Amino acid sequence: MTNILCPFKIGNGYDVHAIESGRKMYLGGILVNEDMGFIAHSDGDVAIHALCDALLGALALGDIGKHFPDTSDTWAGVDSKLLLSKVVSLIEGKGWGIGNVDISIALQKPKIGKYVDMMRQCLAEIMHIEQSCVSIKASTNEKLGFVGRCEGCQVWASALIYHKN
Repeated sequence: MTNILCPFKIGNGYDVHAIESGRKMYLGGILVNEDMGFIAHSDGDVAIHALCDALLGALALGDIGKHFPDTSDTWAGVDSKLLLSKVVSLIEGKGWGIGNVDISIALQKPKIGKYVDMMRQCLAEIMHIEQSCVSIKASTNEKLGFVGRCEGCQVWASALIYHKN
């Protein structure tokens, strides 16, 4: 079998975190709520975690837990923007660039529509791409399931990367 390098690769990521009172909520690198946040080892930015998994998955490099285990004190309370920055450096170090990303956030409340452009800009800067290459969509769960009961948040992310020749 010959080893032919694909010029493009796609990865998908998914993450979920429970919500708890008395924590800050970060999504897409932006503080969106100071009274209810995600239960997590890091700052709990579920959008960045799903995005990291999508980028790592595109190169079959495992998942965020492999690179930043929640059993390590090194990553306790860490700003997830740092995790994304490290993943981007890994991708770029292997000769790949990020083409575009698409993120879907399911969260009943708080409503986050007013933060979407700030999230897009924040993530674009970290990934060294134009804001127009970052799509973020926010949706409620129409009060269904654990998301609808405001118990947690789900995020799906897709990423297209390209080989820099």
